[in-house]
Amino acid sequence: MTTSTATAVAPLTTQDAETLIDAARRAAEAADVTVAITVLDAGGHLLAFRRDDRAVLIAGETSTRKAYTALQLNAPTADLVDAVQPGGLFHTLPTALDRPLLFIAGGIPVHRDGRLVGAIGVGGGAPDQDHGFATAAVEALAGA
Repeated sequence: MTTSTATAVAPLTTQDAETLIDAARRAAEAADVTVAITVLDAGGHLLAFRRDDRAVLIAGETSTRKAYTALQLNAPTADLVDAVQPGGLFHTLPTALDRPLLFIAGGIPVHRDGRLVGAIGVGGGAPDQDHGFATAAVEALAGA
């Protein structure tokens, strides 16, 4: 008989997703930036999405791609920007897959008890702003 020492980690819930959306929205509003926010579960499925009325239309697509990229590579997209430059480790990765990745700051993986449970992506502001809004959201969820 084999015993497992692995413990189950609760998945990201719709309530968690709403907490992430609300915190990112508040951070963006405080900076007077209109954004779109996407939250994905560990399987890459959409849990929540919000786009400000005045956000540029492409923000919805960029927020989703940033979340997907952060989830697939289990890393903040801000940390991956250099990896896709010529000579970088992931230089050909953006064109090698059917589902497009986006290596622009604003995507953050979400962990619970050290395990990857989802990701958030924010689009619409400058990349460093989007990264900050996503980080604030993840910190709010951790503190909830």
